Amino acid sequence: MQLQRPCPCGSGTTYDGCCGRLHRGAAQAETAEELMRSRYAAYAVGDLDHVFRTWHPRTRPDVLEPDPTLTWTGLRILGSGEDWVEFVAFYERAGVLGERHERSRFQRRAGRWVYLDGDLT
Repeated sequence: MQLQRPCPCGSGTTYDGCCGRLHRGAAQAETAEELMRSRYAAYAVGDLDHVFRTWHPRTRPDVLEPDPTLTWTGLRILGSGEDWVEFVAFYERAGVLGERHERSRFQRRAGRWVYLDGDLT
């Protein structure tokens, strides 16, 4: 992904100035929402290493496999608190539009935010 393109998370800033710096390890998420946005952007750009690294070891899968039939197309944050974020992520698969509505839970672990789990709504 070109670094000066808009960030897929919808923040309105460039990928490099937003989630790209978290993906590269140049910065850590300061809030649960910032981590959630970076995880969405990682799915959108195919950086599953970032998704894996930011998933609590107790709840993450052993392996994350890319889905080449899925394209993430947008993100809308519905609400957030200290350790949760509710969002709708939009996607396209084989020409069919879809969405994932989730309320995600996050936890600070060794001073860093990690994704714990979420409830689909």
